[in-house]
Amino acid sequence: MTARINALIFDLDGVITDTAELHYQAWKQMADEEGYPFTREDNEALRGVSRRESLNRLLKGRVIPEEKALDLMERKNRYYVDLLETITPADVLPGALALLDEAEAAGLKLAVGSASRNAHTVLTKLGIIDRFDAVGDGYCVVNTKPAPDLFLWTAGRLGAYPHNTIVFEDAEAGIEAAQRGGFYTVGIAGHDQSVQGRVTKANVVLPDLAHARLADILSKINKA
Repeated sequence: MTARINALIFDLDGVITDTAELHYQAWKQMADEEGYPFTREDNEALRGVSRRESLNRLLKGRVIPEEKALDLMERKNRYYVDLLETITPADVLPGALALLDEAEAAGLKLAVGSASRNAHTVLTKLGIIDRFDAVGDGYCVVNTKPAPDLFLWTAGRLGAYPHNTIVFEDAEAGIEAAQRGGFYTVGIAGHDQSVQGRVTKANVVLPDLAHARLADILSKINKA
């Protein structure tokens, strides 16, 4: 059966821009201050999940008081927000703007669905927040990815049904969330062989958006 796609929802980090390095630097600074081991490999496990779940994974089973947990999350976010000052429109990943242009020309509705509570700030820094009809972020729902709530909320803001919507994601938790919500999925695998497996369950897998064309994506979705 041919999918009638009328909306696209994009994750932010790793799809439209790459702030993974900034997240790593912020978590690393906090972890070093507290004496918690934290590597780049550890940071890969934080992709697509909430700040609370990221802290839980960083702690690796350590039990700390809630007051300290809140302090650590706030401290990490403060470091991250400071690093966001370096973001400019030049940090939009290759191919993203061209795909947005194609989608707009085709009359598709566009949204961002990101677990980040800084999504509005990042999109504003990138100069593209006005390109989207809706922005769902970490403030919009209680249950974050891999629960489908964020994408369902965002689709609702667009007036779109999941079976008419494609979600673009680079994280396993995001792909799971979208598929649990009944959405079509495009996984952005990146070029790092060690982490490409995180999006293999997507309907379509692309290395990035650099050479992505809307017609090709829709054709692959219909064959998936």
